[in-house]
Amino acid sequence: MFRKDLVFLHPPSVYDFRKDTIMFGPISDVVPSSPAFEMYPVGITSIADTLEQSGFNVQIINLAYQMLRNPHYDVEKVIARLNPRMFAIDLHWLPHAHGSVEIAKIIKRYHPETPVVFGGLSASYYHEELASYPWVDFVIRGDSTEEVTRQLVIAVRKGLPVANIPNLTWKKPNGEIVVNPLTHVPDNMDYASIPSYSYVVRSVFKYANLHNTVPYLEWLKYPVTGLLTSRGCTQNCSICGGSKSAYKKICNRDKPAFRSPRVLIEDIRFLQKLGQAPIFILNDFRMAGPEYTEEFLSLLKKENIKNELVFELFFPAGDEFFGRLAEAVPKYSIEITLESHLERIRRFNGKLPVSNEIIEQTLQSALTHKCRKIDIFFMTGIPKQSYEDAVSAVDYCRYLLERFPGEKRLCFFIAPLGPFLDPGSPAFENPEKFGYRQFCRTLEEHRRALTQPSWKYILSYETDSMTRDEIVEATYESALRLNKLKMEYGLIDRELYADIDLRIRMAREIIREIDDIMKLPAAEQKQKLKQMRLKVAAVNKATICGKDELKWPVYQRFTGCFSLLKVLLGLFCKEWYLLFNRLRLTLTSDDFRVASK
Repeated sequence: MFRKDLVFLHPPSVYDFRKDTIMFGPISDVVPSSPAFEMYPVGITSIADTLEQSGFNVQIINLAYQMLRNPHYDVEKVIARLNPRMFAIDLHWLPHAHGSVEIAKIIKRYHPETPVVFGGLSASYYHEELASYPWVDFVIRGDSTEEVTRQLVIAVRKGLPVANIPNLTWKKPNGEIVVNPLTHVPDNMDYASIPSYSYVVRSVFKYANLHNTVPYLEWLKYPVTGLLTSRGCTQNCSICGGSKSAYKKICNRDKPAFRSPRVLIEDIRFLQKLGQAPIFILNDFRMAGPEYTEEFLSLLKKENIKNELVFELFFPAGDEFFGRLAEAVPKYSIEITLESHLERIRRFNGKLPVSNEIIEQTLQSALTHKCRKIDIFFMTGIPKQSYEDAVSAVDYCRYLLERFPGEKRLCFFIAPLGPFLDPGSPAFENPEKFGYRQFCRTLEEHRRALTQPSWKYILSYETDSMTRDEIVEATYESALRLNKLKMEYGLIDRELYADIDLRIRMAREIIREIDDIMKLPAAEQKQKLKQMRLKVAAVNKATICGKDELKWPVYQRFTGCFSLLKVLLGLFCKEWYLLFNRLRLTLTSDDFRVASK
């Protein structure tokens, strides 16, 4: 009745990050997470919610966040005290390759008979290798695993066979790995809340712990939320593990599955009740076509949206689109990942393969129609990009600031493609075609790479245009130039400029020191790296840009007491309904009838 059926554990990127000396560098500088990658995939909240609606008890524990927040947080002690029927670990993003498996080892140390299940895009790609580890019992494959997980939880709870559960990789008692067909691929996403913020809020009270479900370190100060519009993509960018061909290979998905505009609006309404922080609309909703776009914008216009909405653009837009957006949403911003200012590189990689003139027209339209902030992202380490190609992106940023004089709504970022090439991406599957030399192919190779002492050695690739040394140097040189440009044009103040400039130069020097240490015998390496721990920690956060540069204004973090009370009362009633539902299911279940006999 009250025992937890499933506990989700979100691991840090590297389990021993609090002890080891690892210079992660700028690989997480342009995302909300720290180098521990403490933000968990939004899909686990929808799985948890689906299971609870079916009468099960499910808890999420963000171990990575708890370890960052509290240096004395004892992971082993926490896991030892848990007693669920099954543990679940996400391996959605490959940077969790080390931490996820280490957490599985700890679970089996204290709970050798309790099944451990993995899920996520990276877990799906490496499902057979992952299942070969003695600490892993199941791997659920695909991008929409709510129903599959429900079937597995029922099977574990009742001791039923799993041979007919779709998308499941499992082991027979003799260790033989069995791969069930990947046939559960829903063609729409309205069957579940993705993510389920109502579950997150309810779980805080149900399990009497606020911090277990906090998504990243600064979230309570800056509670931005996100809504997923689709699973799958119509674009086939060469380096993206979420590209069209990658989803086909990993998830057997031929086309994206979308959440309907009506359901998205319902989610926006709920988030407005919690507060007025920005809401990030993940993926370009225009992929669903003109009818979907028209319906979503029309419904948005009918709402009194107080939160700022942030939209991703996967392809250009003009006055008509931005005009409609401005009418529908009083406050909005956009994000564009340009990758390169060079048209030949974008065309080769399939990322916004249009002219710079069309890109600039898109920027002009957005600025004209009251867009409040435009984040433009460039990358180093992409195919067919030389050192000069990478650093000259700053010259294009200068050109844009001159083309739009006095415009401070343009925000520029440059970051490396790192730490790994995404498994399943066109470049990962065909490295020769895209000019890559790969140092890591298997899951185990990626796991080992994550424990290297600097991000240069963690990088899983180099290109036919740049070595790993050149990729690192191009990243820092372009960051130095961009930082100076931002200060010149008043995009950042002199104090932030000086701080970032110092961090970049320190990082460069530390990279060289670690290179020298790597030439020493192994015993000396360990001692020297230990002496550098505090120095490395100083440049492991926000090296190449200020974290606040990524933020949008927050006018009211959380809603007023009366509005919040109404939300909590509704969720409290919902929890009582689920409690009675669990009681009903327990009293009518086969295992209860057998036990009573």
